[in-house]
Order: sequence, then C-alpha cells, then structure tokens
Amino acid sequence: MAQYVESKERTEIQQVKKGIIKGILGIQHLIAMFGATVLVPIITGLDPSVALFSAGIGTLIFHLCTKGKVPVFLGSSFAFIPVIGAVVAQYGDLRYAQGGMFVAGLVYVAVSLIIKKIGVDKIRKVLPAQVVGPMIVVIGLNLIPTALEMAGLNAVIANEAGASTKLMIAGITLGLALAIKKFGKGFLSQISIIIAVIVGYTLSLVLGQVDISAIQNASVVAIPKFTLPKFDLGAIMIVVPVVLAVFMEHVGDITTNGTVVGKNFIEDPGLNRTLLGDGLATLAASMLGGPANTTYGENTGVLAITKNYDPSILRLTAIFAIILSFIDKFGAAIRTIPSSVMGGISIMLFSMIALVGVKTVINEKVKFSIKNIIVMSSIIFVGLSGLFLPKAIGINITETVSISGLSLAAIVGVIANLILTKLIKEK
Repeated sequence: MAQYVESKERTEIQQVKKGIIKGILGIQHLIAMFGATVLVPIITGLDPSVALFSAGIGTLIFHLCTKGKVPVFLGSSFAFIPVIGAVVAQYGDLRYAQGGMFVAGLVYVAVSLIIKKIGVDKIRKVLPAQVVGPMIVVIGLNLIPTALEMAGLNAVIANEAGASTKLMIAGITLGLALAIKKFGKGFLSQISIIIAVIVGYTLSLVLGQVDISAIQNASVVAIPKFTLPKFDLGAIMIVVPVVLAVFMEHVGDITTNGTVVGKNFIEDPGLNRTLLGDGLATLAASMLGGPANTTYGENTGVLAITKNYDPSILRLTAIFAIILSFIDKFGAAIRTIPSSVMGGISIMLFSMIALVGVKTVINEKVKFSIKNIIVMSSIIFVGLSGLFLPKAIGINITETVSISGLSLAAIVGVIANLILTKLIKEK
C-alpha cells in the first residue's frame, strides 16, 4: 500500500513538473509572438488588448479546425496594414476595415471548401510564386514610408522641435533589434523585438518622451474595447484582394511548420482545414475589433529551437494571451510606447516582409523568362505606383468604389499570369 501511495505521489509530481514546463514553453511562444501581434494594432489604431484576445481565440479555433494536430499560434497579419490604412483614410472609421476583414475571412472559408473539392495543386496554378513573391514584396515596400514617418524622419525634414531626439531613439531601437537578431543565439534571437522595444521605451522615459499618466489612471483589470464591424462595398473592395497574397503566405508557413516538425500538414489534417481555421479566426477577430489573423514564421522558429512540437503548448499560449488581454494596465503601457520606438522596429519588420517575397521567388526557383518578368514587373509597378506617382494607379468601378494599390496589383498579377501562360508556352 505504501509503495502504491509513493508511486502515485511520484506520478503526481511528474505531472506537475510537466505542467510547469508546458507553462514556461507556452509563455516563451507568447513572448516570441507578442511583438508582432501587438505591433499591427499599434500601427493601424486598433486596440492591442483586443488583438491579443482575438489572437488567443483565433488560435483555439484554428486548433479545433485542424483536430489539434498543427502546433501553430495565430498572430496579427501585417499584410492587412496598408489596406486598413487606406480604408481609414477614405472612411475615417476602423469599423469599415473590420467589415472588409470579415469578408476576407469569408473568402478564406470559401477557398478552403474549394481546395477540399479540387485539390491544392490547381490553386497553386492560379497563384504561383511569380505572382505571390512580388505581391509580398509590394506589401513590405508599401509599409516602409509609414515606418519612416513613425520613426520621425519626416519631422526631421520639416525641422520640427524634438524630431532629432525621436529619430535617434528610432535608430537605437532598430540597431539593437538588428544586432540581437544577427548575433543573438537561440531564444535570445527570437525575442529581439521585445528587448529592443524595452530598451527604446526605457530610453524614451529617460528623455521625457513618454506620458505615463494613462498607465497610472488605468485599472488593473478591464474588458478590452470590443467593436462590431461596419460594411461598405468600397471598403470591402480595398481589403479583400490582399487575400491573394496572404493565402500563399499561409501555404508557405504551414509547409515550413510541417518541415520542422517532420510531418506533412498540407495532407494531414489538410490545407483546407488549416485555411478554414485561419478564415474562421479572422472572422472572429473582425467581429471583435481585432486585426486579421495569420500563421507566423516566429512560431516555427521557436519550434525549431525548443524541439518540442506538442500542439497543446500552443493552446496554452492562446489561453495566456486571452488572460493578458484583460489586464488594463498592461494594455495602457502598450499604448504609451512612443511612435519612434515602434517606427524603428517597423523598419526592420517591413523590410523583412519584402525580403520574404524575394526569397519566395528564389526558393520556388522561378525562371526569369519574358512571361514571368512581365508578370512580376507589372505587379511591382502597379503595387508601388502610389509611392512614385501623385496618385496610385486605380480603376473606378462606381463613384464610391475603386480598386487601386495592392488590390489592383494582385488582380493584375493573377490575370496577366493566366493570359501569358496561355499565349507563351515555356519549355
């Protein structure tokens, strides 16, 4: 009897240890994902607490759709930043961007059902690397001017008071993040964003660039500021075409995740299920007031370092994110991070997005044939037209509905590739 009790106690102790280890690994994933997850709402004006909550809920939805087989934590999608900005500039209300993201989530769901019916290979023919790669490049480069403005470059050019201090803070934050990313080892490299933001924030405090009254006035616990979406055809037409780029980004992330884990998640549980999870998570986020959800490369990086691929750890991470979203002082602290600090970090992250697009073209071994060059250059020219022309190239459908920038670039790329593939037969 005594041996039985002793054995039972050892088992219980082991279970407690496993629980503690899982908790630590879950927090580690949250830290790695945290910087990018809250950066999107900070840039776009959405509530960071709602973003954390919707990321946690979205992750749990994703795991439900994928039978709990894929070790993924969903975070805020960077691809939607420029279109959210475009909607706000035109409508002056973030809720219309939520409506666009809601419809984008419906498109995810519809595509997942189509994939289940016809198979993923036929989808890849419509969205090959020569279309997806340049689209990702365009997304990243379109965001760079926003990052530079946040960093204070425009203010320095305009000779505004205190602008040089802000630019210096942005430069230090950026330099530190790059240095840690380059020379840091293991997990340290994964949390380069968090460390750089903490240092940049501390420096801003010392230099009097932070107003902490919002933190002092915030309650300890509060419900995140959830908002319902509004719908307008024009806003929907601005947001939805970005799905073309995000879809292939999703395929790449799921493939890479499977490679690290040693399983083919494209086949089991299936791309249709992973995309369905992503779509339903985005639907939930848009109904709450959070940014669209997506899979993250940071998640795969943590998996590769820890060698622990237990999906339940990611579900624990999701629960931590939901709990953290209700701590009001934490949310207030996030909102007081100076734009110069986030600008410095954004320069790195947005540049990395553009590099991912280049890597997509290289890794997929895209031939630089006449057809592919025309397709890729068309996407880049149309997608970046707003940066070097007085007004982005666009098409007015009605008086209130127009397609331009990223949306038009995605459509032009898909159509050009399909037409040229028919006209030009490559060997």
